[in-house]
Amino acid sequence: MTETKPLAAIYIRVSTEEQARHGVSLGAQEEALQNYAKALGFEVCRIYKDEGKSGKDLKGRPEITQLLEDAEAKKFQAIFIYKLDRFSRSLRDLINTIEKLKEWDIEFVSLQDKIDTTSANGKFMFHIISAMAEFERNVTGERTKFSMDKKVRDGSPITRAPFGYRMEDKNLVPTEHSYQVQEIFQEFLNSNDSLTKISKKYGFSVNGLKKILTNVTYLGKNKFDKQVHQGTHQQLISSTLFNHVQNKLEKLGIKKI
Repeated sequence: MTETKPLAAIYIRVSTEEQARHGVSLGAQEEALQNYAKALGFEVCRIYKDEGKSGKDLKGRPEITQLLEDAEAKKFQAIFIYKLDRFSRSLRDLINTIEKLKEWDIEFVSLQDKIDTTSANGKFMFHIISAMAEFERNVTGERTKFSMDKKVRDGSPITRAPFGYRMEDKNLVPTEHSYQVQEIFQEFLNSNDSLTKISKKYGFSVNGLKKILTNVTYLGKNKFDKQVHQGTHQQLISSTLFNHVQNKLEKLGIKKI
């Protein structure tokens, strides 16, 4: 009985400029990868070719897009490439793509870079690349949080303008409808109308109305990561009215969004 070989896909890319300068043809890449895949016991099921395409990012390369779709659908067990920069010259794109392949249990082989996840050493390299991705995400997250924290401490808004305000030169400015914010708070506090009835009257969803009634932005403040800081924009309602509304919401068992 003939043993079924695992399937492999080959991805090759070369830009017109690279081929003219270095003579790294698609044919040369294809032949080397075909031989290497067979040597490792794989049967090549399809060759994906992006000819005359830049490696700056993944956009505008139909074949690599199809390759990743087929990888997610598990149409093969491994991807062979000639060199990492054939996939992408963007480190972020490369790391994100390799992480996806790891999630899909797709082996990844880069011939020139000696990365081969079918071997112990290759798997180790794979883990290093994944660790780099996690490190980059954490650093980016910390930088973003630091930047947001600073903006809030400086009194600047960090989200889109809520009802009653518009964004002007990165600052919140009251609109012609700002008076309705006061009306909404007063109506909720002093009437027995339900949130559903009030939200319909002003053209909001119930959740949209809840967001208005619990938004500290109307106090002239900004909130980020559960921290509230004084803003530089105009206050639309008083602290007394806001607190009375929060108390009523709590008594009615209405949870904040």
